[in-house]
Amino acid sequence: MGHRAGGSSRAGRYHRGVQADEPVTIFTVAREAGVSKTTASDALRGSGRVSEATRETVARVAERLGYVPNGSARHLRKASTGTIGLHVPEVLTRSSYYMSFVFGVVEQAARHDYDVTLITSGQRRARAPRVDGLVLGDPLGGDPVVESLMGTGLPTVSCERFPGARQADGVVWSDHAPMLARLLDHLRESGATRPGLIVAGDESDWAASVHRGYLDWCGSHGVLPLVRRVSFDATGDEVRAAARALLDVPPGSTRETPSGATRDTPSGAMADGPGGGGPMDALVCAPAGAATEVAPLLREAGANVLLASCVDSAGTRLADPPITAIDLRPREAGASCAELLFELLSGAAPAGTERLHPIELAVRASTHPR
Repeated sequence: MGHRAGGSSRAGRYHRGVQADEPVTIFTVAREAGVSKTTASDALRGSGRVSEATRETVARVAERLGYVPNGSARHLRKASTGTIGLHVPEVLTRSSYYMSFVFGVVEQAARHDYDVTLITSGQRRARAPRVDGLVLGDPLGGDPVVESLMGTGLPTVSCERFPGARQADGVVWSDHAPMLARLLDHLRESGATRPGLIVAGDESDWAASVHRGYLDWCGSHGVLPLVRRVSFDATGDEVRAAARALLDVPPGSTRETPSGATRDTPSGAMADGPGGGGPMDALVCAPAGAATEVAPLLREAGANVLLASCVDSAGTRLADPPITAIDLRPREAGASCAELLFELLSGAAPAGTERLHPIELAVRASTHPR
């Protein structure tokens, strides 16, 4: 987006550890004051839990070095709005994952004495929101509101990359494909030979990464893919219909389709590998809540199918049996996005900064070895 938040000035003379021609940034001030860059930023903008003595020390160092924050940093310090904007896809606001993500953003903003304005894709507006910066939660490609927000010039951080022409000033992302491969390896070790996948469309970077990771794993293990795509706002009926469709695929065939369509491939197209074209004996559900919708159906059908989810939740933890899931740690992800935005605003991080958000695999009884 070309909005850079890295304000600096030049030191006019030698100071402790500072050369005469060295740019003076917030990092320089923090180093000279003997504090972290976050503490230095908080001290200069008058927010956060910083003692008065520390504030005075940082202010004196900044003045001595001739540090001049850029426009974004001055904007933050003056708190012209005292608010950041948070956008999440409207169809996903009922998801427990996104509610946890929202709380993470709100809690981190409160630590900076900031409020949060929630913006959804149903809110079309003729003007830019009155906020100092934006957090975009898993932005969907083709969403006109996201496109409009990214065109405002406001400093922006996205959780996962935006699958479009623009990119946010900062990105907090997770390595989903390797984690999915780890989950699929676990299913294989538990006796499964042909796992299937229910995934939302590729409008989001997360869903596309999961889909791509599954296909790569199948290719490297000689397994014919079994994929059913559903909409991002899929109902329980739609998810259950997708599961039934995968259970009905005959051995030696593959299904890689959007919702409502099928395509079968003869077994001669199958790559080499033990059991690569047999019936589905494990199911990975990518959309949040999908695994808990599918579990009763598998029991009623008497299907001997291992079950896992790409999104952990209270539902997966409390299911009977508890469902193996990938813990995306949404509260921490929201907090990381908000913190990166404040660092962009203060000049503590440059535009183009990307941060890896760690995720975890929680193995539970639903995938116990056969």
